[in-house]
Amino acid sequence: MAAADVLAPAQAHEGHKKEKEPSKGSAQAAADYPVNYCVVSGDKLEDGDMGPPINYTYKQDGKPDRLVRLCCKICVKDFNKDPEKFLKMASSSRSGASQPAF
Repeated sequence: MAAADVLAPAQAHEGHKKEKEPSKGSAQAAADYPVNYCVVSGDKLEDGDMGPPINYTYKQDGKPDRLVRLCCKICVKDFNKDPEKFLKMASSSRSGASQPAF
């Protein structure tokens, strides 16, 4: 292989940003999120003790991606241990159920 055939790392990734800016769709999804608390800990998402909420995209094969808003990185790890449990909590809140006791 000739030296000209090998791309330098800067050339191979040209045009990629290190940090992605939130899209308008993700900002709207966060605004439309059905609950105002972390489904893992129960802490408030906005103006809570943990700082700004984490907008986590849960991906599952064969299903659409789901936005899950969590209060901190620790809750992301806990969410991933049993995502179905926490997705049900967010879905039941969407239907008008009150915040569960944590």
